[in-house]
Amino acid sequence: MTPRRVLVIEDDPDIGRLVTLQLAELGFEHRLVGDGVTGLAEAEGGRWDLLILDLMLPRLDGLQICKRLRSRGEGYLPILMLTAKSSELDRVLGLELGADDYLTKPFSMLELAARVKAILRRQEHFEAATAAPVSTLIEAGELRIDLDRHEVQVSGRSVDLTAKEFELLVHFARAPGRVFTRAQLLDQVWGYTHSGYEHTVNSHINRLRNKIERDPAQPAHIQTVWGVGYRFASQS
Repeated sequence: MTPRRVLVIEDDPDIGRLVTLQLAELGFEHRLVGDGVTGLAEAEGGRWDLLILDLMLPRLDGLQICKRLRSRGEGYLPILMLTAKSSELDRVLGLELGADDYLTKPFSMLELAARVKAILRRQEHFEAATAAPVSTLIEAGELRIDLDRHEVQVSGRSVDLTAKEFELLVHFARAPGRVFTRAQLLDQVWGYTHSGYEHTVNSHINRLRNKIERDPAQPAHIQTVWGVGYRFASQS
């Protein structure tokens, strides 16, 4: 099997060294770049399976890199964002621009390894599911999800979703009526289970509702089951 290739854009040499040592232990090929402009060129010009991206970088910051990569129409590159900032606003900005996950510094190498493996595992599962010849189009009322094109429409209007929002919506839509707890969604969509991160599920669902529901306060598709979790209500 061909080793996974991971690009690391991190300007702190100590953190970069620790991250690449961990990647080597996982059996991954890797390259470390210390500035944003060079890193973006590497990300756009090479075949990478994952990008580990620092938020604060010289010449071009991580948010700008994330935005540039997500604006491309080419193959999808998963992104794990590293940030020294712990405010919710910084995390939300990264997720809105298309980061798949984030780690706040300082973090342990064990947690880094778990996040990396979870992202790659989810990407494999998602690619396998969307490559299947069945269920490439899901329709529920005015909502239309095209798996082949990675597109969502509401009443014929295209809706821009981040990669994680799209994956979460597809996960719901493939199991209409089934109730998922926050912990289940965190495990099945994000790839890890930790009660401290269940707010991530809530924030993604709130943003998803704002984009696909006619009235986010009274959602017709992604409904809350009080005391339990959420379910997708398919409409005829």
